[in-house]
Amino acid sequence: MNERVIVVSNRLPMGDNPSGGLVVSLHDVLAASGGCWIGAHPDAGSDDGRFEPIGETPYRRLAFRLSDAEVKNYYLGFSNSVLWPLCHRRADLVKISPGFTDAYRAVNRRVAEMIKGEITATDLIWVQDYHFIPLARELRRLGVPNRIGFFLHIPFPVLADLSILPSPESFAQDLTHYNLIGLQTRGDVARCLEMFRSDPRAEFMTDGSIKFADHVTRVRSFPIGIDVTSFRAQAAQDGKDPFGAASPEPFAIGVDRLDYSKGLPNRFRAFGRYLENRQDGIRPSLIQIAPPTRQGVQAYDDITEELQGLTGKINGQFAELDWTPIRFINRSVERSRLARLFRRARAGLVTSLADGMNLVAKEYVAAQSEDDPGVLILSRFAGAAEDMTDALLVNPYDIEDMAGAIDRAFRMDLSERRERHRACLECVINSRAGLWAENFLTMLRASVETLEMPPTPELHPQLN
Repeated sequence: MNERVIVVSNRLPMGDNPSGGLVVSLHDVLAASGGCWIGAHPDAGSDDGRFEPIGETPYRRLAFRLSDAEVKNYYLGFSNSVLWPLCHRRADLVKISPGFTDAYRAVNRRVAEMIKGEITATDLIWVQDYHFIPLARELRRLGVPNRIGFFLHIPFPVLADLSILPSPESFAQDLTHYNLIGLQTRGDVARCLEMFRSDPRAEFMTDGSIKFADHVTRVRSFPIGIDVTSFRAQAAQDGKDPFGAASPEPFAIGVDRLDYSKGLPNRFRAFGRYLENRQDGIRPSLIQIAPPTRQGVQAYDDITEELQGLTGKINGQFAELDWTPIRFINRSVERSRLARLFRRARAGLVTSLADGMNLVAKEYVAAQSEDDPGVLILSRFAGAAEDMTDALLVNPYDIEDMAGAIDRAFRMDLSERRERHRACLECVINSRAGLWAENFLTMLRASVETLEMPPTPELHPQLN
């Protein structure tokens, strides 16, 4: 029987030609294995316990529906008002409600029951991100013996913050039902291992695996990457000026989801500080593209208002009739146009307060011309900074540090820009998207099976 890869994530790629970083990373392995991608339908509703087929691709896409109450309590609630701030070191923004935990567990339980009826005994199950941390535990409860891997795309939480969770002891126990836990960085692995070392239920084996009750798991870092060749080709398209007649010169660019973890207010303040000290005659701009996300969560509404205020203040202080220092674009920009913007920008600003990896940093580097590259300014708290040490690393809490880096990037000579870019590009190539998926699945296939499982019921022989 053929081995198939079954991917589970909250967000399901939609449309006949789905796109996005994770889609690029998983497309080949899903298509080659004849597997499927399971995720939530973007439209709320109810289902009858069966998946809904979506679109036409070389692999199947199966959707489940979330009710309005589940969107409120499972998605906006526990996932994004508890786990997201907790993992991004913002314990002060955690909002706990009794209904959040129940809905989070209930959705995981329901999806597990639906998955059980769709898998074969040889399938590899790969669960993506924090929305489905308990999913393996629910699958094991149903008697599913398959190898199940988990990858966390955001930072792993620090040990002290885990006590904020309504049931802190469940977090480690949920994870141990996975054969392999994949994290973005070596620092994330260290934090995860610290959690297990502090738990008397965990036992470290001589081969580095962790025994927890009747289960054995491994923890490894797998830094995710991008499709380098494709993105470089889009950036180098000739004859397509991304600005038209309104091109600023020089300019820095930032592209982020509108999220408090991205450090955008401090980025704006740092650019304003840089403008105060800039050389006479230079009129640089910051192009900030920040599509809205999770509207309706108070923390996201607050940061939108704060950025609009900072934009008005800085532009009011420095703008001239033919120059706008900050262009704040609160909507999405087409991907190929972004690639060309990256290539034109003298500096790329990735100044997040906490980030699992941050693929924008890798996209900016990939987009550059090797003859005349721009400079990546990178937060030391982004996962990408662990290996891309030749970027200008900054402290995103230090306004003066970031302002100085912006000034240095605009004034850096060509030879230093080329040297820094060459080293960063090597890191980007060595972690490209296909390798990430291949490396994870290779280790998942080699993982140790659980030590003891309940009797295995007969599984569905094939996908419906």
